[in-house]
Amino acid sequence: MGFLDSLLGKTQLPKARSEKLFAISTAAISLESLGIAPGGKAAICFKAMDSSRLQTARTEIEELLSLSGQETGTKHEVQSDKYGFLWVVLEDRDFEDLVTAIHMVSQTLADHGFGEWLLCAVYLFKEPRPVYWIYNFKQGSYYPFVPTGESQRDNALEFRLRSLMEKELPIEKVLERWYPLWGMPI
Repeated sequence: MGFLDSLLGKTQLPKARSEKLFAISTAAISLESLGIAPGGKAAICFKAMDSSRLQTARTEIEELLSLSGQETGTKHEVQSDKYGFLWVVLEDRDFEDLVTAIHMVSQTLADHGFGEWLLCAVYLFKEPRPVYWIYNFKQGSYYPFVPTGESQRDNALEFRLRSLMEKELPIEKVLERWYPLWGMPI
């Protein structure tokens, strides 16, 4: 952002940082050794807007996912939540296929000029309850989220997971950015 932009009150959204998305692939092996297995689902969330360009990107994403799904078996669904965000929800037993599909969706959105609208990618794990690893595109980092009920979370397990995984994953250091994602579609 330039001097004139700040003087005139114009702001720019931070660019999405997807370079560390694949770190979850190797971390999944370590998580499995801790008894936390991939849950077969992942999702990517982005801000929706009325735009023919976004509709073109969404159509391309769905076509790419359908084509790759024929080969990999990855199922997908696009849905919006009560806050108006769009979610591309993926299901596949092969964790690598989920990671690749998340990257493909984020790259397609970025290629169409919507990288700034990417919010997060979410990967479901089980221990035996749900454990989510959330990738924040704005920060380029992961954090654990372990809900235990409606608007309640297991902070102790989240902190333990942080300490166990901080050498393998770029973990968000600012705890205030460990946003709970209540009501996720996965």
